[in-house]
Amino acid sequence: MFKHFRGDLFGGITAGIVALPLALAFGVSSGLGPSAGLYGAIFISFFAALFGGTNTQISGPTAPMTAVSMVIIAGILAVHDGDVNKALPIILAVFLLAGLMQIVLGLIGLGRYIKYIPYPVVSGFMTAIGVIILVTQILPAVGYYPKEDQEYVNQFMAPAEEEILENILKEEAGEGILVLEDFEETIRRAGKITVEDMQKEAKTLAASDASGVVGTIKVLPRALKHINWLELGLALATIIIIYGFKRITTAVPSTLVALIVVSGIAFGFNMDYRPIEEIPSGLPLPNLEIFTKFSFASITPYIFTALTLSLLGAIDSLLTSVVADNMTQTKHKPNKELVGQGIGNSIAAVFGGIPGAGATIRTVVNINSGGKTRLSGMIAGILLLVILLALGPVASQIPAAVLAGILVTVGIGVMDYRGLKAIPYLPKDIKLGPLKLSSEVIIMLVVLVLSSVWNLVYAVGIGLVIASLMFMKKIGDLTAKRSDVKPLKEEPWADEKNFPKKLTEEVFIKHIKGPLFFGSTSDFQQLAEQIPDTASCVIIRMDLMQYMDQSGLYAMEDVLQDLKKKRIIVLLVGLLDQPKYMMERIDIIPDLIPRESIFEEFNSCLEWVTENVEDIHSE
Repeated sequence: MFKHFRGDLFGGITAGIVALPLALAFGVSSGLGPSAGLYGAIFISFFAALFGGTNTQISGPTAPMTAVSMVIIAGILAVHDGDVNKALPIILAVFLLAGLMQIVLGLIGLGRYIKYIPYPVVSGFMTAIGVIILVTQILPAVGYYPKEDQEYVNQFMAPAEEEILENILKEEAGEGILVLEDFEETIRRAGKITVEDMQKEAKTLAASDASGVVGTIKVLPRALKHINWLELGLALATIIIIYGFKRITTAVPSTLVALIVVSGIAFGFNMDYRPIEEIPSGLPLPNLEIFTKFSFASITPYIFTALTLSLLGAIDSLLTSVVADNMTQTKHKPNKELVGQGIGNSIAAVFGGIPGAGATIRTVVNINSGGKTRLSGMIAGILLLVILLALGPVASQIPAAVLAGILVTVGIGVMDYRGLKAIPYLPKDIKLGPLKLSSEVIIMLVVLVLSSVWNLVYAVGIGLVIASLMFMKKIGDLTAKRSDVKPLKEEPWADEKNFPKKLTEEVFIKHIKGPLFFGSTSDFQQLAEQIPDTASCVIIRMDLMQYMDQSGLYAMEDVLQDLKKKRIIVLLVGLLDQPKYMMERIDIIPDLIPRESIFEEFNSCLEWVTENVEDIHSE
């Protein structure tokens, strides 16, 4: 590990410096504050490198993981009246569960299958992440915070009072003291509600109403009327420096330059800006309330959400691993990488960090700076810990608008422009009336729109279902077309040329070319209708039928039962192992087809036919 220490040292330090502003920005964006982003970057970077399967990978909070985390955090906070202290143990428990699920995914060997997730789903999701980050950073970039707009908050005073009363009733029901005939206790507790309580609840409802893409668009007119020009100037200056400095040199991360320059000017000139939340000094401490206050009831609603977060982290990490492989001419271990990422995310959750994954830009920076082994990722984590301990109070003076500006550039950069540019050129393979559409574009846009305006987790699930159904239909149509399980006149195969002409009326030969599955069953079921009335024997050639699914199995059973009712003898030729196994499972063999009616070769079948089938129709 220490053979390439110099390169790993430079790579780790450079990657850590690049990670710093992003970690702070992602922490703020998530809703848990800059320290949560920094803790996530420290622990995930160190432990994912130590236990992972990609030597040069640098891990930490990423745009996709933060966007999903933001949705999870907002949802759990809303349930707990916006009280971070109450919600935090459950939030971190969900993150811990996602990390543990990643470990399980790696241990059961699912890492190699992540690559089968359709590109349109990934493309739509990544573009949606960009849209979400871009839109949700408009408000902090212009210095507008909905819960601080008293006129806006006042709109939620009545719903706030209703919410507080509803919570009182829930508490009483839980305590077993809610009596419908006597509301004395309810009235007593309600009498203690103060204007401050209602204001606090109204601020929570206002912040919730203005969250996400839809909420931001809803309050945007108010935001534009209340622009804080200083905050907007700091955000714009950050964006300009990030894009402008790249034109001068890429040796120094432009994000870090923007962070230092704009923050330095704002602090140095004593500007009246809004700083980020204070970053706690000292070593990060584990949040033991995850375990002491743990209950299955509180975590159950978020199991699917945690699974989605773990799968997203797996995809994000393994895509970065492929990039690292291409740059270093090495081969990562996908399952080991998932275990490493899971360990990193689990430990980060215990210490209050947001989840993350392999970060492509940081990994590329590490490799280009000389990083060769997993030591580089560990060094990046250690560097961030040193910065936290030494510069925590200084970092707390960073303007919130600067991090909003950084996130705007992240949102612009994370969108999948390759996928968007390809939209006009993708094949239009679906007809809806007079319209011809591309199935891949439909999937991409469905995931993009639903992720942006509704729910990231459900959008990906719906996208995967649509993609799977469309894939099954395409493959079904294609295979059915090639399988030739159709009501067409059969062309004799080479070994059938010498079939006795006198028996052509009595014996009907059917070829099955390709798998018998759900896409071809309807054609196969027409077999009984194709058989001429003169036939007393049917030979089904199965030499080219390698596979039969359950739909095909039952279609076969129905056809054989029809033929048996008509007293037609059925002979099978060239039955392969998988179809044979399926037919034995439900006793088609030997109940409908005796074993003596199964032949390995056509010639032996022909001998049986010649000896046992009577010629009763020839002139």
